[in-house]
Amino acid sequence: MKIAQFAFNAFQENTYVLSDETGECIIVDPGNATMRENEILTRYIDDNGLKPVMIVNTHAHVDHLAGVSFLKDSYHIPFALHGEDEFLVRSAPVQGRLYGFELEGAVPTVDIDLSRQNTVRFGNTELEIFHTPGHSPGHISLYDKKDKVLLTGDVLFRGSIGRTDLPGGDYHRLMRSIIGTLIPLGREVKVFSGHGPSTTIGHELESNPFITEVIEGEVNF
Repeated sequence: MKIAQFAFNAFQENTYVLSDETGECIIVDPGNATMRENEILTRYIDDNGLKPVMIVNTHAHVDHLAGVSFLKDSYHIPFALHGEDEFLVRSAPVQGRLYGFELEGAVPTVDIDLSRQNTVRFGNTELEIFHTPGHSPGHISLYDKKDKVLLTGDVLFRGSIGRTDLPGGDYHRLMRSIIGTLIPLGREVKVFSGHGPSTTIGHELESNPFITEVIEGEVNF
């Protein structure tokens, strides 16, 4: 699986294009919010001869949602999201205004409820879906078992964890998602987050203070 990463919008949100040898691709967390960012994303897709088949969001905060309507209109592809985050889609314009971020286009319709399936498929690639709430109620992570690649959205970052002070956030659920679901995947798993640089499960086990304080019993979750 090939991964292309783009940092978009004022929040420097990571948008990913995942593709394989068939040329099919999915766009994960499209944060493209300007004409320039739209051009960057579509140029990559077109220059590489890719065929988008789905938009998949790890969650529905506005910085991850900004480009969904543009991509749906451009490629006529479905938008997939865990159903517990649909309320955040509906409130996206309000979210945006609170942060000085104007959402362009119509509020997108969710076409595929990821709470009803265990995998996302494109081309010859299958990604496992893990429900990892805490940053938002319907947050998911995507795992390529073959390549040991994990997309964690805003649950786990290099050296940090996702915020839990937003609507639907819950620190205890977040830490259970990390410790109970993500950490057991193995130290060698490479992590691509919703913001910032990539990391590995092993690196976070050794140096992420939010994880080490739980593992060492300093904090109960």
